[in-house]
Amino acid sequence: MRMIDLSSPVDATFWEPDEVTHTPLSPAEGARHMASEMREHFGIDFSVDLLPDGEFLNNDLFSLAAHTGTHVDAPAHYGSRAAYRAAGPRTIDELPLEWFHAPAFVLDVSDAGVGAVDAAYLAKELARIGYQPAEHDIALLRTGAAGRLGTPAYFTDFVGLDASAVHFLLDFGIRVIGTDAFSLDAPFTDILRRFQETGDRGVLWPAHFAGREREYCQIERLANLDALPRPYGFTLSCFPVKLARAGAGWARAVALLPE
Repeated sequence: MRMIDLSSPVDATFWEPDEVTHTPLSPAEGARHMASEMREHFGIDFSVDLLPDGEFLNNDLFSLAAHTGTHVDAPAHYGSRAAYRAAGPRTIDELPLEWFHAPAFVLDVSDAGVGAVDAAYLAKELARIGYQPAEHDIALLRTGAAGRLGTPAYFTDFVGLDASAVHFLLDFGIRVIGTDAFSLDAPFTDILRRFQETGDRGVLWPAHFAGREREYCQIERLANLDALPRPYGFTLSCFPVKLARAGAGWARAVALLPE
């Protein structure tokens, strides 16, 4: 079995709209911290000289949003109400595991430019690669945005899906749609420009708001989709971290290809 990492890192040196902070604790600092805790809580005068090289365990403190790095958006991210479920949309810890380990396929939308593609565009791409999606497949979009990761352009120069494109994929029985861009919707600047020009509320984040009508998840901020040797014939594993009652969870997305 060959594995290809499709995840983007959480990196405090990257440009992010929501700041990421990383405070490392070195092994030497870990030893001093442990000795201090031993004195304070147990009354034991513990010398760090007793430890190998005067070191104990390192640690890392990160402060970041759940939507930083490769992550899965749960239905709860799209709003407090769901047309399909009286109890309301499910959070990331409530979703079935089988949604996140399934056959996957890639649609190349990198030539579409900034904005949003529609159902006809995706249908043409499916015909080009010769693939018929099956129920519970995971659909992935290669926009090319991953090449701008870590820069402001990553958040403004990419292509997303309009409502027709999302429903087109969901009609196959797909429950998870992924993208290597910041968002499954078009960039904020493009959405707001089109809304100002037309006054059409339908252009306001249609890919996300489709999740209020039909239950599905998005994987955002994938990477390395261009490293896949073929557009289908592989399994994607992308289990989200079990953050209780959260609208999203970080994920390590990995493509599994038979030898």
